[in-house]
Amino acid sequence: MSSINDTEVSFDDFDEIINPRPEETDFDRVVEASISRRGFLGGALAFGSFAMLNSTFLSTSAKTAEDRFAFEAITANSNDAVTVPTGYKADVLIRWGDPLWSDVPEFDDATRGTAASQARAFGDNTDGMEVFSHEGKTLLIVNNEYTNRKIIWGNREGGKAANDDDIAKGMNAHGISVVELENKDGSWHPVKDSPYNRRITPESEMELTGPAAGHALLKTAIDETGTRSLGTWNNCGNGQTPWGTYLTCEENFNGYFSSSDENIEISPELKRYGIGKKDWGYGWAKIDDRFDISKAPNEPNRAGYIVEIDPRDPNSTPKKRTALGRFKHENAECVVNKDGHIVVYMGDDERGEFMYRFVSKGIYAPGAETDSLLNEGTLSVAKFNEDGTGEWLELTPETTGMASEAEIVVYARMAGSKVGATTMDRPEWIAANPTADEVYCALTNNKNRGIKTNAGGDETPVGGPNPREANKYGQIVRWQPKDGDHTAKDFDWDLFVIAGNPNIHQDDRAGSKNVNADNMFNSPDGLKFDTNGLLWIQTDGNYSNAKDFEGQGNNQMLAGDPVTGEIRRFLVGPKECEVTGATWSPDRRTMFVGIQHPGERGDSHWPNGGDSVPRSAIIAVTREDGGIIG
Repeated sequence: MSSINDTEVSFDDFDEIINPRPEETDFDRVVEASISRRGFLGGALAFGSFAMLNSTFLSTSAKTAEDRFAFEAITANSNDAVTVPTGYKADVLIRWGDPLWSDVPEFDDATRGTAASQARAFGDNTDGMEVFSHEGKTLLIVNNEYTNRKIIWGNREGGKAANDDDIAKGMNAHGISVVELENKDGSWHPVKDSPYNRRITPESEMELTGPAAGHALLKTAIDETGTRSLGTWNNCGNGQTPWGTYLTCEENFNGYFSSSDENIEISPELKRYGIGKKDWGYGWAKIDDRFDISKAPNEPNRAGYIVEIDPRDPNSTPKKRTALGRFKHENAECVVNKDGHIVVYMGDDERGEFMYRFVSKGIYAPGAETDSLLNEGTLSVAKFNEDGTGEWLELTPETTGMASEAEIVVYARMAGSKVGATTMDRPEWIAANPTADEVYCALTNNKNRGIKTNAGGDETPVGGPNPREANKYGQIVRWQPKDGDHTAKDFDWDLFVIAGNPNIHQDDRAGSKNVNADNMFNSPDGLKFDTNGLLWIQTDGNYSNAKDFEGQGNNQMLAGDPVTGEIRRFLVGPKECEVTGATWSPDRRTMFVGIQHPGERGDSHWPNGGDSVPRSAIIAVTREDGGIIG
């Protein structure tokens, strides 16, 4: 187990090290059954043709099939720089460690700062983000998902924390950053000392709301009421409510818990959520007993939620919305249904886990009370049928056999297993098309598809929206709710794109018909629609540019046209980064994009160059003619 702390491994790989999945031995039969039911994998040509947009989906779009791209596609590369099309430029807006207040020292490459300076500086590894306008101010709120231990502690021997302050510094690099922006002479800049600037960290006070609030599963020695908690961390994607608040999503929360008691018995519930005796190497339990499961066994039940934050009020208390379920939340796509119900689509980003939908009990009305809308409602999971139809399966005491709604939301994964939801290839960002009644989800990859079960023992058969065994490249699934009603039980689905490498493969690994040598990619992750209905696709995949990934270069951002199916590469990130998180300035003339973990394996000095420490950052992408982007 010591190798977990000594070697950088992915969150998913960490989970499988501490909770290995059994291998299946009879998946040839499952694959054959999937093929016979649908004729889905009848060779590369049939595979590609099916994955393209079908006539049903094409007919629903409000846009015509014209070229709606305002840029020429760029080529893949492995440069240690951000590359954008001719006629565009990308400037660094703010970096990990940049002070948000003038009494904080500038980032020091030699020390990487202290716990105190990091608590008042921009956090690390940017992810989901959004821009809000408030009383003439422009506010940017950004998730700071995690920190690279060997970088933040790179001034220490072996890249490990040397003292408690180092551990606290790593802790304070997590959470949320809120910063006011101003535009000077056509360029955006952070406003130091703005009254709206704020850091929300794993030590910030939170309110627990919804059906699990006050339940015994959420009570601890430091919070006997089960209604208050401290902190949010490993915040991945995001969402935005129509009433002007921000939804941040707690994803890989499990890797921060450990046990000082080596003889502790790990319960099935903890195992399902990837929690064991060892943490991911951050050592938080050394300075805070909350993260020691032998001392605070209920503390993990208080993490893994969607958190609502009001960026307009720096004194507001963030609210964990337990009604939306507890799992590894990727993002939260919030839709106002035609009847006023609030619908939130969510993915659980782990191999073989589920896709969820929340429908509010109440109706949204501008200016009316909104606090109950994310506290009361119905949580469901998706079941995808082989014939291109699907249904949302409600998670209730009657359907799951579980004791209460509180137990269901705290153990949402187990509830999904009980009703037979479809195990997915890591459902990540979900995005709803503003110009058509359709929703998209990035299924980034799944090396276990058709080989191993998920953490709960559910089979992961090949077929439906997960058509490839040991899926290296990922795909994007989309669905239409019946009659355009996002609260409806039934939907129809297809695959917008299946990523692959047509230069290397001639079988299903080549990808769908709309993937070619000029736009190929792997591991779609972030998804975001602009107001014109273009789908922006961000990748977090293999950047080796070798073997199965030869020619794909660094991680990138592409734009897809839902009408024609065309996909063009817009941006390539620096070495070893993930491109994640996108939003726009109020005038739509700037696109803000996140560059996460550049140089995570030691081969980047972006953005400052030279021998500098690589730093996650937000970039501002603009057109040189000042035109609108999306």
